[in-house]
Amino acid sequence: MDAPPVKGFVPRAPSPTQSSPPVDAGAVHDRALGSYLGLAIGDALGATTEFMRPAEIRAKFGLHKNIVGGGWLRLRQGAVTDDTQMALYLGEAILESNGMNAKNVADKFIAWMRAKPPDIGGTIRRSLQMYLVDGRLVAEESEYSAGNGAAMRILPTVLASLYDPGKMRAWTLEQAHVTHNNAESDGGTLILAELTRLAIVYGQSAPLHTAARSFFEIFPAFDHKLYKGDADGYIVNTVRTVLHYFFNTRDFESCLLGIVNQGGDADTNGAIAGMIAGAFYGPSAIPTRWLARLDPKVKSQIENQTRELLAKFHPATNSEIFL
Repeated sequence: MDAPPVKGFVPRAPSPTQSSPPVDAGAVHDRALGSYLGLAIGDALGATTEFMRPAEIRAKFGLHKNIVGGGWLRLRQGAVTDDTQMALYLGEAILESNGMNAKNVADKFIAWMRAKPPDIGGTIRRSLQMYLVDGRLVAEESEYSAGNGAAMRILPTVLASLYDPGKMRAWTLEQAHVTHNNAESDGGTLILAELTRLAIVYGQSAPLHTAARSFFEIFPAFDHKLYKGDADGYIVNTVRTVLHYFFNTRDFESCLLGIVNQGGDADTNGAIAGMIAGAFYGPSAIPTRWLARLDPKVKSQIENQTRELLAKFHPATNSEIFL
């Protein structure tokens, strides 16, 4: 059953429909791909500095600006973490179910967990273990579930519902509630999903400031003007961190470097920022040195899944691309 949107949240930004798709379908595909690649790049880049403090990062790297692996997970160069992995598994579930099916999503997440990923958040692990015990598809509501784990993986739901904001909100929350059932998590996840959707559809003409401001009127705690440097995994701090750097930089690289050099939950914050910035600036804005070091298997999975999601859910819009 579709999850209801957060009460009172109705974005004021333009909301295109299937009857009025963008003229340049190729550009939409490029921005969708830029968003997915940006997510993985931010994940791989930020994993190196996760849980470090800015002073520690400066002492070790000066400026951390290359994908080198390592970090507390001791990753190989170009490897990604749960942020990208869970997005890919969610995308598989959506494709197989021809839409949102919470049971298939949960089963995919279980398969991912059993594959022994490099890291898995405590909230996610507990919720998936409860699903194994009693088949629960909506996690128990908890004040301790206000992390960013539901927000980091949202991109496939956005790609599958680009021209239907209502469906995007419902599907975003349904996948979120498999592991995170918390009002703050819901709110932060929705604003990040909506900004990503607008950036993919409209590119650099997307009314992102307008969308953000309309959201802050309802949920003022997420306003990036309140950012004080906290970059942990609390969803409020994640939204503030991501939007602070996105709205105060002018290119993909500067946005990502600012975030990953802040440390904290650098892989997830970097992944989410990369998702929005990759859509807004497009894949050509992603530094080639970062793309060259991204795990080639992950890159191929991203390219294939982006193409498949757009072809399945927006065939008329993308007929020029997928003949």
